[in-house]
Amino acid sequence: MCGLFINADPSLWTSTTRSMRIDGVVTSIRMETFFWNVLQEIASRDELSVSQLISKLYLESLDADHDVGNFTSFLRVCCGRYLSMITDGYLKRDTLEPLSDIDADSVIKHEADTMATRLNQLPEQQSARPGNKH
Repeated sequence: MCGLFINADPSLWTSTTRSMRIDGVVTSIRMETFFWNVLQEIASRDELSVSQLISKLYLESLDADHDVGNFTSFLRVCCGRYLSMITDGYLKRDTLEPLSDIDADSVIKHEADTMATRLNQLPEQQSARPGNKH
């Protein structure tokens, strides 16, 4: 199992800092190459640059009254969820259908149901259920 991770290209976990303008303010975001690559894929689905995608996510997060104090973590989770939705069949990677055309509410409901089912199948000590303390 570990070979899947240990033998991966080391450049994937090399951190890179990118500067961009979000809502008129220049900011820097530091993430691993792997996450920048996934953000590029997500952005290109809707014909956006990575900077445009990040700015859009930031502003829509503010509009939704989300705490954006750890915005970089939010971006990493977005990448993970995107790949998870592909794995679970909610999105197709080969067609690159714009994400703006996807029924987000339906996908989020299915995603939550799938996660709940998976968590209920795990032994209690291994699951990361909300409220569990490890």
